[in-house]
This record gives sequence, structure tokens and C-alpha cells, in this order.
Amino acid sequence: MDVLIVGAGPTGLTLGIDLARRGVDALVVERAEGLFPGSRGKGLQPRTLEVFDDLGVLDAIRAAGGPYPTRMIWKDGERVGERPMFENIEADEGTPYAEPWMVTQWRTQEILHARLVQLGGRVGFGREVTGLEQDAEGVTVRFADGTTARAGYVVAADGGRSVVRRAVGAGMTGETVDPAPFLVADVRLTGLDRDSWHTFPKDDGTALGLCPLAGTEDFQLQARLPEGTAPDPALDGIRKLVVAYTHLSAEDVTDLRWSSDFRPRAALADRFRVGRVFLAGDAAHIHSPAGGQGLNTSVQDAYNLGWKLGAVLRGGAPEALLDTYEEERRANAAAMLDLSTGVHRGEVRRGKATVQLGLGYRESSLSVETREHPTGVRAGDRAPDGTVSGVRLFDAFRGPHWTLLGAQAPVTGVRAFPTAPESYGPGVFLVRPDGHVGWAGGTTKGLDAYAARTGAFAAG
Repeated sequence: MDVLIVGAGPTGLTLGIDLARRGVDALVVERAEGLFPGSRGKGLQPRTLEVFDDLGVLDAIRAAGGPYPTRMIWKDGERVGERPMFENIEADEGTPYAEPWMVTQWRTQEILHARLVQLGGRVGFGREVTGLEQDAEGVTVRFADGTTARAGYVVAADGGRSVVRRAVGAGMTGETVDPAPFLVADVRLTGLDRDSWHTFPKDDGTALGLCPLAGTEDFQLQARLPEGTAPDPALDGIRKLVVAYTHLSAEDVTDLRWSSDFRPRAALADRFRVGRVFLAGDAAHIHSPAGGQGLNTSVQDAYNLGWKLGAVLRGGAPEALLDTYEEERRANAAAMLDLSTGVHRGEVRRGKATVQLGLGYRESSLSVETREHPTGVRAGDRAPDGTVSGVRLFDAFRGPHWTLLGAQAPVTGVRAFPTAPESYGPGVFLVRPDGHVGWAGGTTKGLDAYAARTGAFAAG
């Protein structure tokens, strides 16, 4: 096979979808017997919604979730104030999705899995990877049942304790973000409305939150506990926490559906590529959950790597294109780790900084800006939405192809429009399959050379 993806979380499933629509022979393997059952990564940032629009799952994602509620603060059984969860950001033509959308992680993964299957992709559950060896032609992966599989490339999307990362000897450097233990759980309860995210802070800095999970009957419980405490993730332990922090009784917690305890860390892999093996998602970077950056950064990893693997395997692009995955994504992940840590420590507000719409690759070797004095959108920037000749750009971008704005396409397989929206500024823009401007110029001079090293004109 062309690609073996280890891990059926949001990262692995997103990559599987992107490769399937490119005709790449890929298999996702997952050591568990089914998809992840909890709510953990419940916030989808606007940039991720744009990715899901392209991958054909946005309608299902919108139907499965809802907007975030206002945070309600409680003290001694009384409501003492409300605070919005995010700074207000107005949507416009270039930015149609401006606010995070709440969808439980288990539901997001169900939707992604269904889309993968629809495209002819597959997941092998109950297949635990124990090691691998790679050579000049490919990678041999070993499983716990004694079997092996052979692939041209392997992608480690197997989480923060990645077996694949350890197998290739990639280090991970990090720090503890918060010394306090945390507990998260999905519960059913009575006695609280579902119109607010209920928070119960104590004077010692510990707190408990109960957030109604959109599209479900559950609440997500989050608790920051005293240092030195051993969290009890069982139902009785959850009930004791609710009694200790809120005005609810133990009997108000009627069911425990999933729980986990953790200590927030920030860590970054030293390398995102080791030969024919790539690291993505939590295998490459571990975030504090504050600010909702981890899952979303992981989806961006997959979205960046998918088109590059497709270009090399199916589009005739040089293998060196794959080196730009680490170049672009490691720098981006490092910035997102700093942001997540800042949100956790109260140094950064959730809002414009956390929606991931301003992230780009201007410093990348793949971002070629040939105009002397560019204005508006530049090479490396996210390509905004807009309308050209009565066509919405996000509709035009949807699919595995490249898009040319401001000139006629020199070959078939590249969708072209004679102009770009006024918001882009003057110029010609070649938009990558992942929605970033790869090349920009005053004319098309130099475009052929850029296409040759990226496989742009073979993408159709």
C-alpha cells in the first residue's frame, strides 16, 4: 500500500479522507476495537470548519453540534455573574465561519469515519502497532498479533504516547503547564439548565465546570484539583467532586459515560519526519486543552500532509516536497503550543488569537511571492473566501485540485478564474489544495517552475 496511518483519531481520519479522495491507497489502523468514546476535543475552530467544508463533512458537523454557551459563574449556590467564552468576531465574505463550533470528539470522529468509508477508505480496528523498520523503498510495520504490513510511507497519528515516534527515535521536548491534576468526564445529570457553561470556582484556585455538550444529553465535567490530589475517575469519585464544588447532590449525577485524568503539558517533537515516517497530531505536539488548539492543530497537520503525499504518489511531484511538511507544520505547532499555554495561564484571551484563521506559511520555501510591493493577500497566507464571476471561492476550492485566480489555467486539472476578489489585492494567485496561496505574482511568469516542484499542474 502507499500509506499506513497509525491511529483513528481526528488526525488519522482526516488524513485518510484526504488521501482517499486523491486515489492514494491508504489504510488507517487503530489499536482499540472502536472509535474514541469521549468528548475531549469538543471545540472546532473556524479554520477547521473551513477544512471540513473542503472535505465534505461540514453539513454533518454543523448538524451534530452547536455554538458555545455563555459561562455562568456560581458561588455558594448562587449565580454571581456571566462572562462570554470568546471575544466576538464578526463573519464577513472572506471569513464565513467566525466562531468555534462545539461538537463532541466522539461525534466528530464518527462523522469523519463515515466520510472515509464513503470514499472507499477503511480502518482496521484492533490492530496494535508494536514497532517498525524502514529502508529505501518503504516501511515494514509490526503488529501485536505477529503480523506485518508494508507501506511506502507511515504516518504516526497514535497520540501523545506514540509507539511510532519512539520506534523511529524522535525525541519530544516539553514542560508541565500546570502542576495541578485535572479530571474530565462525560456525565448525565439533573438540576442545571443547558443554556450556560456552569463554573464553580473556589478561593484556592481549584474549580469545577459543567458544560452542556451540544447535540447530546451529556455535560462535560472539567475539574482542576488541589496539587497532590489523586483524581478518582469512577462514578463515586465524580459524585463526590460535584457535591464538594456545587449545590447539587450526588444523586443528581445519574450516569458516567467516560472519564480521564491528566496533567496539562506542552511538548513538541524534535522532528516531524524521520525518513519515510511522519509524525502528526498529538504524536508530534501535546497541548493544554485550554483554548481548543490541540485537535485543530492536528487536523491542520493532516490537511497539510495529505496533498503533499498525493502530489508525490499520484501527481509526479519530486519527493523533496515532503520535506516541507516538517518545515511548515513544526513551526506552526510551536506557535500553537505557546498560544495554548498562554490561554491556560490566563495570558491570552480566547478569540481572534485562537480561531486559527491568521495562520499561514509566509516563511515557507513553498511560498513564492514575486511581486515587489504586494498588498492584500500574500504568498503563504490563507486564501479567503469571496465571489468571482458569481462563484463562491470556497465552492471552487473544494476538492483536491489547485485553483488559479487572476489568469487562465495553463493546463487542465487546475480550476481558474480570470480575476481575484478585490479583497485579495492586485495580482495572480495560485491556491494550494489546502487553501493557502502558494505562489503570487503580477503575471504568470515563473508559474511553470513553481508547478514543476509542487505537482500543481498534475493535480487533476
